Amino acid sequence: MIAKLQCVVLDCADVRELSGFYQSLLGGVVNQPDPRWSLGDGWATLHCDSGLVFAFQRVEDHRPPRWPDPARPQQFHLDLEVEDLDQAQEEVIARGATLLDAGEGKRSWRVFADPAGHPFCLIRH
Repeated sequence: MIAKLQCVVLDCADVRELSGFYQSLLGGVVNQPDPRWSLGDGWATLHCDSGLVFAFQRVEDHRPPRWPDPARPQQFHLDLEVEDLDQAQEEVIARGATLLDAGEGKRSWRVFADPAGHPFCLIRH
């Protein structure tokens, strides 16, 4: 092993908005004191109960990805496991997500964008 994952960093225009969005999906604590990071207008963190840490970094003129447009690729995405795909879809949309691909037929996953445009998938458990 060469490295250990410290956190996943997402570029965005509004760190408070995006950290709050992911907190509403995953729980955890936004901007929990942690000596590894300085928090401020341009940086926020979300410490999840699982131990995973997300960081949100403000970027001037942030250009969100446009899935599935290869000119503005997704850059990364998250797969989030859910029990009930339809219920989870309603909940993430109510929190500010946008449905990008509902899939055909009985596919077990759907693609969404978070409020900053980053794609993520809900996957039926």
